Amino acid sequence: MTPGLGTTALRTCPLCEATCGLELRVADGRVVGARGDAAHVFSHGYVCPKGAALPQLLNDPDRLRRPLVRDTAGGGHDGRGGHDGRGGHDGRGRPGDAGWREVGWDEAFDVVRAGLRRVVDAHGRDAVGVYLGNPNAHTMAGTQHLPAFLSALGSRSLFTAATVDQMPMHAACGHVFGHPSLIPVPDLDRTDYLLMLGANPAVSNGSLCTAPDFPGRLAAIRARGGTVVVVDPRRTRTAALADEHLPIRPGTDALWLFALVNELAAAGQIRLGAVAEHLTGVERAVELAAPFTAAAVEATCGMPAETTRRIARELAAAPRAAVYGRMGTTTVAFGGLTSWLTIVLNALTGNLDTAGGAMFGRGAHGRADRPRPDGRPGGRGWRTGRWHTRVRGLPEVMGELPVAALAEEIDTPGDGRLRALVTVAGNPALSTPDARRLAAALDTLDFMVSVDPYLNETSRHADVVLPPTDPARVGHYDFMFGALAVRTVASYSPPVLPPDPGGLAEHDLLARLTLIALGQPADTDVSAVHESLLDDALRRAVAEPGSPAAGRDPAELRALVDGETTPERLLDVALRTGHFGDGFGARPDGIRLALLLANPHGVDLGPLTPRIPAMLRTVSGKVELAPEPVAADVPRLRAALDAAGGGGADGVGSAGAGLVLIGRRHPRTNNSWLHNVPAMVKGRERCTLLVHPDDAARHGVRDGGRTRLASATGALEVQVEVSDEVMAGVVCLPHGWGHGQTGTRMTVAAEHPGVNTNVLTDASQVDPLSGNAVLNGIPVRLTALD
Repeated sequence: MTPGLGTTALRTCPLCEATCGLELRVADGRVVGARGDAAHVFSHGYVCPKGAALPQLLNDPDRLRRPLVRDTAGGGHDGRGGHDGRGGHDGRGRPGDAGWREVGWDEAFDVVRAGLRRVVDAHGRDAVGVYLGNPNAHTMAGTQHLPAFLSALGSRSLFTAATVDQMPMHAACGHVFGHPSLIPVPDLDRTDYLLMLGANPAVSNGSLCTAPDFPGRLAAIRARGGTVVVVDPRRTRTAALADEHLPIRPGTDALWLFALVNELAAAGQIRLGAVAEHLTGVERAVELAAPFTAAAVEATCGMPAETTRRIARELAAAPRAAVYGRMGTTTVAFGGLTSWLTIVLNALTGNLDTAGGAMFGRGAHGRADRPRPDGRPGGRGWRTGRWHTRVRGLPEVMGELPVAALAEEIDTPGDGRLRALVTVAGNPALSTPDARRLAAALDTLDFMVSVDPYLNETSRHADVVLPPTDPARVGHYDFMFGALAVRTVASYSPPVLPPDPGGLAEHDLLARLTLIALGQPADTDVSAVHESLLDDALRRAVAEPGSPAAGRDPAELRALVDGETTPERLLDVALRTGHFGDGFGARPDGIRLALLLANPHGVDLGPLTPRIPAMLRTVSGKVELAPEPVAADVPRLRAALDAAGGGGADGVGSAGAGLVLIGRRHPRTNNSWLHNVPAMVKGRERCTLLVHPDDAARHGVRDGGRTRLASATGALEVQVEVSDEVMAGVVCLPHGWGHGQTGTRMTVAAEHPGVNTNVLTDASQVDPLSGNAVLNGIPVRLTALD
């Protein structure tokens, strides 16, 4: 499966959610070129600047290839100043220490084993925290092997990038559909009317909606006579591709969506469509919308009442329509309500789970929707708050705690304090709120290990850095994004390059960490973990009622599994026992790994099909459109609307309120990932503060000048870019910057450091329904510096 020198290889791009096909050029044992795969069944040759720059990322000389251990790590933290005796560490200069040693894997894992064991033996398993970054969604190991490590570790102290991103949508879907992963996506290729809020897929390539060439799909909507409307405080690249751009005050989307519900009800335009008999709570949802009329929210949202009424009419009249919201709607004080309201609007206009509306993917590996044993749809339902954070008592959501609480869980003295941290493919020192506090807190840990290919702003604090081999040396299949795709496609990419003799693939790395967490001897072979995962997958397949492998002998099936590596064999089991699978011979025309290997451009399994009611996991077996936890948060929104009349409070503000900050991204960046790739940072300065001309004049700042930007949490200095692409009263700063810090080894990024917007965000502010951090709509002040 590994091509020779001077060849081409086909590969799914691992850098974002679009899952585009790439054609890679390989020479002298390296990937030296990348372009779009014109024959790919999903992306049809489309490639963005990130995908084209993949060779530079793979060949980055700053990329770590072998483990690093801090000289003092083997003997505990007393070598860096010792414990201060009050529940914290004095933190003297850990990131600035020059004492890194490149070591062999056995020595590195010995240090990890000793460090974690000290903490667990003294303080228990919950004293070890885990932070998972979003790159884990882009790897097979993140789906196949990471859960085994987390289970073996047995800590409830799990934090992920989801709570600075999409957790409000997970929470809304969990309450409404009974499972947080049942996320509807806009059926882009068949819709007639697309209403997008807080989304910029022309730059991001789509999020919680896997759709290669998103700009081309938007153009296709308009070409077939459809309409695209973008609601955003900024005139983004996506807005430029739309029929209409409607500016809105940051953080007020929930008010506006409620007003749309109100207008639909008042005009008698509610149409429930094909899922009508499977909906409950329709009347309650309409009742909750009653106070939020178009006129009542006009001033706060900055949206003319007549515009709101017109959009409601257009939504109701469109033959097929979809409402879609993303980062701008989830990283705000009412992210949970906003996400829920997108579902409500899709349901009330008859566009839920119907062609051209908001539908549900499942992925080629996805299980078939199966009812309860008695034949009725439904399941056990979903809840949150099974445990809580120590300091603020914030509830668990989807098995994890809000990352906004991570710093305080480390640096607040007392029983239950986090003493150790394992980060996997994450950079929370840049990507989470009140970043300076978290960076300081990391230095108080008794032990820290980072699974990361870079010595970055987070891993510089670690005692051990474990770099996985580069993605070209392992296979690739998109488990998570396949389930969010606007069309069902199956594609597997075998390794492009042979294994690095001195490196370690991520699945083997995680398997060794799993053995450490289980307390296994150091010489235990990782194959024990791999075989256990495969046995578990087969046992589940034969035990699941309605599975094509139900009732069969796992040993019999084990002999039929294809694949050269453990990840491939696990994938083969998932494919063959899924909705489209061959059932190990029961359905000869079904898919399996061998079929994907024989079709390197992918296999097209067709458009999305309706899944309600069979997919539902609510106790009622219905779409519960007005779940009580959501309804209970509506008075908070009403109170914020009332307060906004006095200048804004609690996450919303009137047009006359002070400046608020929002984020942005660029086609050549992906959070903090790609700033060490020369092609991604070349050109003019991108980390600038967008300021509307009226605000620039009022605050005395000029284009190209420097300003001090301050919030209640922190302050920074940044270059101003005066532009009318942001609405008045709003300033805009990209996230993922703030490089060049002491102790990092990212040469290119250090030459283009930018500033970290999360110095300004407040970790005390979270969406109560989901625990998501509030990263948009931050009140700020400008002071001209030149």
